Amino acid sequence: MSESLVRVGMVGIGTMGAAHARLFVNQEIPGARLAAVSDVNPTAMEEFTQAEQFPSGEAMIASGELDAVVVATPHYDHPGLAIAALEAGLHLVVEKPLAVSTLEAGRIIKAYEKRPRSEQVFAVMFNQRTNPRFVKLREMIRSGELGSIQRVSWIITDWFRTEAYFRSGGWRATWAGEGGGVLVNQCPHQLDLMQWLFGLPKKVRAFAQFGADHEIEVEDRVTAYLEYADRATGTFIAATGEFPGSNRLEVACDRGKVVIDESRESDKAFRFLRTKVEVSEHSRVTDRRFDGPEVEEIVVPIDGKGGQHKAILVNFIEAIRDGADLIGPGVEGMGGVELANAMLYSAWTDRTVELPVPELAYAEALAERAAVSRFRKKPVVAVKDDVSGSY
Repeated sequence: MSESLVRVGMVGIGTMGAAHARLFVNQEIPGARLAAVSDVNPTAMEEFTQAEQFPSGEAMIASGELDAVVVATPHYDHPGLAIAALEAGLHLVVEKPLAVSTLEAGRIIKAYEKRPRSEQVFAVMFNQRTNPRFVKLREMIRSGELGSIQRVSWIITDWFRTEAYFRSGGWRATWAGEGGGVLVNQCPHQLDLMQWLFGLPKKVRAFAQFGADHEIEVEDRVTAYLEYADRATGTFIAATGEFPGSNRLEVACDRGKVVIDESRESDKAFRFLRTKVEVSEHSRVTDRRFDGPEVEEIVVPIDGKGGQHKAILVNFIEAIRDGADLIGPGVEGMGGVELANAMLYSAWTDRTVELPVPELAYAEALAERAAVSRFRKKPVVAVKDDVSGSY
């Protein structure tokens, strides 16, 4: 790559797209500039007078004026725009989720595999991979410090959303407009982290409630049970109607237990309750019937949440210019989609689902729901923090 600035185009100027665009405008992403923006709503682009404005993402991609594209549109638009950008030889970042189904995610990945330029960079906005808590946990897992993992439990119910939130965009919380609820909109980061940290399970049994706490047609409560090939198990609980909610990840392992609890300010430290010896070894050799091994509590002080979206964009430009390894490679976007699809498909069919999810059957089941999606939102007056966007 030459020393000239990477020309970036932003498709979708909603909450997240506008935030990403401002990072480029404010010169917080070295080596790049915001060259173009596109949104179906012309007023959304008024802030970005320094960039060329296009009425559609397709027109922007075909303009020949860009080196890279960031897609931050509603979910169903991701595949078409992503494939167009890849086929045009452009570098690409896609907001989460990569797609609403593994069938569509697979189409994007196939387009990347057939890309016209081998040096094209393809990433997903997995900003939670920059959170130092999860970076540290992954290091401990991969180094063997935790030993074998027995159980993973994540309660992530601090996604509280009001009726005003769901009414703020016509596409929100509908099968036809969004393709799902809490699993597709709020939880893609946690689902990605589940597979990034622990791999994909072999089986999923999930239960979901649709419109339990809101006037919506998609899932706003989910409880899932996971089984892994190495006999580890997991639970994943998510909701948008609880308040104050919880955000607690527990990892039970042969060397004790890791707890990452961000529900309360006092719990934000990373805690490792480490056993002096392996639990399995202690169980084999002790002559005591109830006592476990001695435990020491290790508190790893971790401040902040890492570089988040800015770090992903900086890394993306560094990968284009200098060949840096991506934090969120685009092909890894499939894993979180697979988990979301498995949970919904299990809930729809009322049975345990083996991974990979039958992609055509899932896509057809989703299409059936979208075809009869008749939900009509009541009008709501926009408030200061109520801006339609990717989230």
